[in-house]
Amino acid sequence: MNWLIHDYREDDLAAVVHLIDSTAELGQESVFSLAECIAALTARQPAVVAVHGGMPVGAALAQVAGERAWVMRIAIHPAWRGRGLASALLRELERRLVEARVRRIAYVLPQEELLGDGLHNAGYVRRPAAAYFEKAEPAAGRTADVLAELGGRLLPGDLWDKVAGMEAEKTLIERRVVLPLAEPERAARHGVRPPRAIALFGPPGTGKTTFARAVASRLGWPFVELLPSRLADEGSLAAGLREAFARIGELERVLVFIDEVEEIAPVRTVASGMHGVTNELLKLIPGFREHDERLLVCATNSVRSLDPAFLRHGRFDYVIPIGTPDEVARKAIWSRFTEQGADEDVDVDVLVAASELFTPADIEHAARTAAQAAFERDLATTHGSDPAPAGAGTADYLTAIEQCRRTVTGAMVEEFTADISSHARV
Repeated sequence: MNWLIHDYREDDLAAVVHLIDSTAELGQESVFSLAECIAALTARQPAVVAVHGGMPVGAALAQVAGERAWVMRIAIHPAWRGRGLASALLRELERRLVEARVRRIAYVLPQEELLGDGLHNAGYVRRPAAAYFEKAEPAAGRTADVLAELGGRLLPGDLWDKVAGMEAEKTLIERRVVLPLAEPERAARHGVRPPRAIALFGPPGTGKTTFARAVASRLGWPFVELLPSRLADEGSLAAGLREAFARIGELERVLVFIDEVEEIAPVRTVASGMHGVTNELLKLIPGFREHDERLLVCATNSVRSLDPAFLRHGRFDYVIPIGTPDEVARKAIWSRFTEQGADEDVDVDVLVAASELFTPADIEHAARTAAQAAFERDLATTHGSDPAPAGAGTADYLTAIEQCRRTVTGAMVEEFTADISSHARV
C-alpha cells in the first residue's frame, strides 16, 4: 500500500473534481452528474481522498439521506487502477457512514439497456438503466447505543489484509474460525459447527490482540473489548461481567475480546479471592454460545495460569498458540515497514537475521525508532546543503534493533513450547 487516505478537505476540491471529470470516460461512470458530486463535496457530505506523493490519486464520496447513504462516485487515477485502491476507499467511506448512523448504503451503477420501440415512439429518450446495489450495516438505532455504552465499534475493513507475516497462524485462524462464521450454510452442509469461543495464548506482544481485531474486521462485526479494570469500576467485577454480557445480548452480531483473561479466570483458590468472578464467567459463556453470530475471543500470556475448567471442551472450541514470528514471517513484517519511502534499498535479510525472537510489536518499535532517526537527521540538515536520503537505511534499522529490548526471552519460548503440548487445541 503506497497511499494515504484522509477525509476530504476544501483544498482537495479542484483535484477531486478533475479526477471525477477525467475518469468519466474510462469505465468509471456514475448516475450522478459532476455538478451533483461538486454540490455534495461543497456541502461537506462524507468523502475520502487517497494521496500519493502529495497528489490525490483517488476519491470516494457519498450523500446521506436519513438512515440511507448513496455512494455517488469512486474515482481512481488510471495509473492506480487494479491495485486495490477502490476497495480501500470504499472501506474507509463505509466506516465514516456507519459512524454517522447510516443503516443502508446504496450504490447505483450505469448499465446499458435498450428501451422498447413503444417508449421511443412515445417520446422517451434512451438513457442508461441502473444496476442497484445495497448494503445493510449492523449498527443503527438501539444497536449503536448499546455498542457505544460498551465502548465497542466497527473497525476498518482492511485489518485482516494488514496482518503481515504469521502466515501459519493466519491460515489456521482463517480456516477454523473466520470461514465457518462467514459461510455458515456451507459449513453446515459438511457438519461443521462455527466456533463460538476461542482462546489465543502465547508470549506478550506476539499479536493476539491484532488477530482478534482482524477477525472482527474480516467478518464486519462490531468489536467489543471487555477490560477487567473497567468492569470493576462499580465495585464488583462479577456484577460488571453480568451487566456487560446482558448488554452484549442485545447485539445482533459481535466479537467480544477479553485480553489477559487470566486476571478474571485464574486457577480457583481461596487465597486468590477470584473464585466468584471465575464462577460467574464460567456461567456466562454457555449462554453466550447459544447465539449464531457471536464470537468470544480470550487472550492470555500464561495459559497455565487459567482455571482448568475454563478451557475445557464445550466452552472453548479452539485454544490456539500465537508465537514469535519465524524467519519467513519476520521478513514479511520487515518488508512492510522498510518499503515506505526509502531512497536506498534496505537489506531485509540482514534485519531478519538480527531480530531473532522479536515479536511483531518489537519489530514495529524498532522500525519506528529507525524512521525517527532518519527524520531527525533530515531536520539537522543545514539549509542549502544536499538533503539527507529519504527514509531509514539498513544501518539505522540495525542500530534500532540493537537498542530494542526483546519482549520474549529464551525461558518464555521454552515455557510456550511446553504449553503447546499441554494446552493447544486446534
